[in-house]
Amino acid sequence: MIAAAKTNIACELLLLLALATLWGASYTFIKIGVETIPPITLIAARTLIAGAILLAVIGWRGLSLPRDAATWRRLLFQACLNSVLPFTLIAWAERTIDAGVAAILNSTTPIFAFLLTALITRHEAVTTRKFVGVVAGLTGTSLVIGLEAFRGIGDQLAAQIAVVIATVCYAGAAIFGKGFKDLDPIIPAAGSLISGAALLVPASLIVDQPWTLTPSAQSLTALLGLSVFSTALAFAIYFRLIQTLGSVGATAQAYVRVPIGVAIGVLFLGETLSATAWLGLGCVILGVAAMTMPAGRAVPAVVPKG
Repeated sequence: MIAAAKTNIACELLLLLALATLWGASYTFIKIGVETIPPITLIAARTLIAGAILLAVIGWRGLSLPRDAATWRRLLFQACLNSVLPFTLIAWAERTIDAGVAAILNSTTPIFAFLLTALITRHEAVTTRKFVGVVAGLTGTSLVIGLEAFRGIGDQLAAQIAVVIATVCYAGAAIFGKGFKDLDPIIPAAGSLISGAALLVPASLIVDQPWTLTPSAQSLTALLGLSVFSTALAFAIYFRLIQTLGSVGATAQAYVRVPIGVAIGVLFLGETLSATAWLGLGCVILGVAAMTMPAGRAVPAVVPKG
């Protein structure tokens, strides 16, 4: 039983790494996308394409979306917390701030999830170990990026506040998303994206009049990558991790997004890592482990639903 639990936890941590990679790439996709596509239209297309992909997967698996109004009201609220507001705010912010600064500010999601859990919902155990994990993860993120990345903070205050608000939305979404544990993870993923598209597409038609736009090939390619990989696939993984690792554990990927972005720069852009960055990677690993590994000797097996 214990060996099986360890195997399952290892699988969940690999999925956590995959999710961090997919969402880590989203900042670059967004930065390229908003160069020629307005934020509302970019995010409307993102949710619409990703939702359509997940609908196709649901049909292929022989599943069906819920039909009761109560569940759809919950999905609509989840969409506001997990896509409509944060996606649009980050896209708007990245028109004026660097993707790196957005990644730093957005990496505080686990902190807000931890605080909301500790102060309001109390649906998960709030332990010293998780608190240490939060601190270690944020410290590691700062070391990986380098303190010089914070020099721009304050210069574009409105955009930075927008990212912080988006981060709080993500934290609330992680907690609220626990309420869908009776559904296959792909159902709330698809339902929330469809609900988000239902709100954003009309807004795009009214505000941006997308038929008048002339997006570049680079922006369209970025939109496709953002929709397929950083949204459709990422959401399916995300809702599974909420069920298996918990809301705080699932948001731990926010820390891993940053070192992954740095690694991509090292491999493909010829950038270099400082000594503090390597130290930061160690802190990130410790932080993620502290927030996701189960406590106690006898660990029950993690049985994913779906």
